[in-house]
Amino acid sequence: MSHSSITSPILFSLDQHPLMPPLCDRLQGLIGCLDTRQFPDGETYLRVTTEVAGKDCIVVANLAHPNDKFLPLIFLLNTLKELGARSVGLVAPYLCYMRQDRRFNDGEALTSRTFAEILSRHMDWLVTVDPHLHRYHNLEAIYTVPCQRVEGAHALADWLRHQQQCLLVGPDAESEQWVAQVATDSGHPYVIGAKQRHGDRDVEIQLPDLSPYLGLTAVIIDDVISSGQTILQCLAALQQGGIKRVDCAAVHGIFADRVDSTLLQAGLKKLVTCNTIPHVTNRINVAPLLYPAIKSRLEAC
Repeated sequence: MSHSSITSPILFSLDQHPLMPPLCDRLQGLIGCLDTRQFPDGETYLRVTTEVAGKDCIVVANLAHPNDKFLPLIFLLNTLKELGARSVGLVAPYLCYMRQDRRFNDGEALTSRTFAEILSRHMDWLVTVDPHLHRYHNLEAIYTVPCQRVEGAHALADWLRHQQQCLLVGPDAESEQWVAQVATDSGHPYVIGAKQRHGDRDVEIQLPDLSPYLGLTAVIIDDVISSGQTILQCLAALQQGGIKRVDCAAVHGIFADRVDSTLLQAGLKKLVTCNTIPHVTNRINVAPLLYPAIKSRLEAC
């Protein structure tokens, strides 16, 4: 079926996701209505109250801290299919369960593959932003539906073009290619640190000579802030190197244990994230990047 014959998509979300209004506007879609609550025993009640038969449906999901959200999401995706939706796509700006991509120790659950297998059975396509692809070359290695990966670096670069006299800082060698592209696109110089990780919350960062950049604002660039230890150590290294002002911009802000407050208390002046995960630091809108990816998936259905 050609896209011209497809009616306006219906967008659903189980929470108040900041991407719902801008995506709905760009897609000229409708916001679908849900009735959901928990029974006294903790089980989920869910009812779709918008007519979806023959319609393209899109679920926008916040999958940070996913365990309590996963079953309601599966119920919603499956219900839309059962009610006769023409297609059911998932927009998960932050895609969880990507880190365990091999068995590091005997007997470990390969959670990334199991999660992908279950989710794939209940949707027709997936769009996400900067998934944690390390040992998997692409999402199709574990997902059995068409997937589209959007690069959040473009959104960061666009925001950084409006910032004056910045030095971009990548915490480790793994970030170099990514940070170099952001620096090229935004027109700022950059340096890359050397990271040694001794544990989940034990990180050491060493930076090159910062003396040529002492008059600039350092902006630490990262794809995801989870425990925040990498950012904290990078901030300390920048302060020790004589940098007076340090900001941070990241695509995904998970901020475990309220580490966003810890970062600001440690001397970070500005903390900015994309609106992939709802948070008060959301300043960068990725809807313009998501729109063409979603549109192409709708056209392919």
